[in-house]
Amino acid sequence: MEPTFTYPQAINKAQLYEAFLADFRPYIEGETDIISLMANTSAALHEAFGFFWVGFYIVADEQWLHLGPFQGTAACTRIRHGRGVCGTAWAEDKTLIVPDVDKFPGHIACSSASRSEIVVPVHDKAGTVIAILDIDSARLAAFDETDREGLEAIVSTFEQTLFP
Repeated sequence: MEPTFTYPQAINKAQLYEAFLADFRPYIEGETDIISLMANTSAALHEAFGFFWVGFYIVADEQWLHLGPFQGTAACTRIRHGRGVCGTAWAEDKTLIVPDVDKFPGHIACSSASRSEIVVPVHDKAGTVIAILDIDSARLAAFDETDREGLEAIVSTFEQTLFP
């Protein structure tokens, strides 16, 4: 039986990430297809957290991220290395939290409804960035350190499943 990734509204954000991880780990265990993992991760995060947009951009070559599996409105299909929030997170190989996307230099507006964003790099076994987990909110300053820690733990689980 597949988990529903639906949780009581009475729990706080940290508890929500803990509950999500507890359900997510066994759900993806043993899966080795990256597209399947990205699709189900996007769907599960969207269902559990109600994010406006959640999905992956995949490193296609040294210059471009290409749109991968996602949940939400139509999105940009390509992002250049070092451009926008996703391209910058890829270039700097670090999680970026952007409280107001309109104030981020070079922000790429795939949707005018997106107001804040968090982006987490995904690595292969050698530590090379192979994708970016991109999450947008329709609210300003929607993401904080709790989200960073929770999403980095989810990405780590994703990486360990794909590259045991």
